[in-house]
Amino acid sequence: MTVTTSYSNTLESTRASLAHIFQQREMLALLVRRDIKARYKDSALGLVWALIRPLTQLMIYYIVIGKFLGAERGIPDFAIYVFTGLTAYGLFQEIVGGGTASIVGNSGLIKKIYLPREVFPLASVGSALFNFCIQLGILLIATIVVGSVPWSLDLFYFIPSVIILVVFGTAFGLLLGAANVYLRDIQYLVEVGLLLMLWASPIVYSWEMVRGIVGHGLLLTIYTDNPITLAVLGFQRAFWTAGHDTVAYPEFLLVRMCIAIVVGVIMLFAFQRVFAKLQGNFAQQL
Repeated sequence: MTVTTSYSNTLESTRASLAHIFQQREMLALLVRRDIKARYKDSALGLVWALIRPLTQLMIYYIVIGKFLGAERGIPDFAIYVFTGLTAYGLFQEIVGGGTASIVGNSGLIKKIYLPREVFPLASVGSALFNFCIQLGILLIATIVVGSVPWSLDLFYFIPSVIILVVFGTAFGLLLGAANVYLRDIQYLVEVGLLLMLWASPIVYSWEMVRGIVGHGLLLTIYTDNPITLAVLGFQRAFWTAGHDTVAYPEFLLVRMCIAIVVGVIMLFAFQRVFAKLQGNFAQQL
């Protein structure tokens, strides 16, 4: 009876939080626009930098990893392959990084007025999605240029991939944003963790290469079922048409992705409740 009551109270608290956030949707939209404008404030090129950065990153990976280190020899259309993975991972990276810094970065506003504190990490999600759309547009143009337009049913892998990235990114953005208020080292640890996760994802190498090294055992299962790995693989199935007939993918990829979404939603629910417990002392800590 006590467990049932506690569960009901938790659900009611979550419902109330969501309703409060919805009431502040106009403020949330304002914060998203502010974050986007602030990123390129006083810049002569403005939003053009949103194009330059991913293109520069692509060229570095393509030339250094693809040409100099020879990674492209085992991966057809290597430039598209790399940019597909970078587009997926960039969304997760921006959501988590922005969410982690969001509460501390808005300390002045938090101490002056009351808003549901969740709007600040959620504003980071909104600005990350804006930049993601720009990078996705570049990716689609690149597929047209190289003559590998992703026009097949595999394109639908894009949908669960984005859901995984947004759900897990938002969950960790909330948790780490709250933790960063009490321990400022969290922000720096997140930067290191995101860098490690970048190289732990099949972006500049293929999942098939990992399988060849670690075999078919538990290590491969752990690596494959990492939600970021699943999302990157989903993006590759959707946009990297050169690999459809030449590169292997994990069995039951779509099923694995659906399970990851369910796990991510549970984590989002749990981390939001942790955030709600910690937010009461944000103003004093800031």
